[in-house]
Amino acid sequence: MTLDQIRAYCLARPGGTEDMPFGDGVLAFRVRGRIFLLANLDAIPPTVNVKCDPARAIEWRERCAGVRPGYHMNKRHWNTIVLDGSVPSADIRRMIGDSFDLVSHARPGTGGGNGFDSGRRRLRPKSSVSGGPSGHHRRK
Repeated sequence: MTLDQIRAYCLARPGGTEDMPFGDGVLAFRVRGRIFLLANLDAIPPTVNVKCDPARAIEWRERCAGVRPGYHMNKRHWNTIVLDGSVPSADIRRMIGDSFDLVSHARPGTGGGNGFDSGRRRLRPKSSVSGGPSGHHRRK
């Protein structure tokens, strides 16, 4: 697959969007604000990073020479696919689909487990008990 084909495939996913949060050389594809694929536009040959279940990540690396631990990523959860023709298009589509599913089904507020925090801090729920001026607690 080419980068253009991967871009079209990612944007065809329900809710799929793209942006360049890390500068002109890296294209990010997101669902629900969470990254499921990063494309290195400057690499020759081009590469993409996809999120993986840790066990599947190892399986893909063992199966395909063009699949490596995620470059500049958490290598347990991300793989880099080298787009040199060594990885069949069907396998690339399957890895992208798995990445999309992992990220889109993540619980809200968890950052998707994808190594990228959405920038929002989880806040504790407000307690129904507050301290009064005397230091005693009372119900609101």
